Amino acid sequence: MKLITPQELLEWKQSGKPYQLVDIRESYEIEACSMGGESIPMEMIPERLDDLRTDIPVVIHCQSGRRSEAVVRWIETKRSMDNLYSLAGGIAAWNDLMMEAQH
Repeated sequence: MKLITPQELLEWKQSGKPYQLVDIRESYEIEACSMGGESIPMEMIPERLDDLRTDIPVVIHCQSGRRSEAVVRWIETKRSMDNLYSLAGGIAAWNDLMMEAQH
């Protein structure tokens, strides 16, 4: 399983690198804060596997990284996809990076 750090994801975003960002958190979590990714709640992943792109990197994230790591591992057992990444530390680590950048 591949991890991507918030810093690496920020570099992808700033450089214009194409990627699909998938938020597997629940809707109430997304209402609290969002990175603007496509919402596919964790329990919907099995029926929405075809929504995951195969032509560009797919970054899956949750709040802390635990759920996204489990989802990436699960998808890798169902599909032979080598373009999946879990955001290390989740949106919490992303928010920390954004706060640091503001200071």
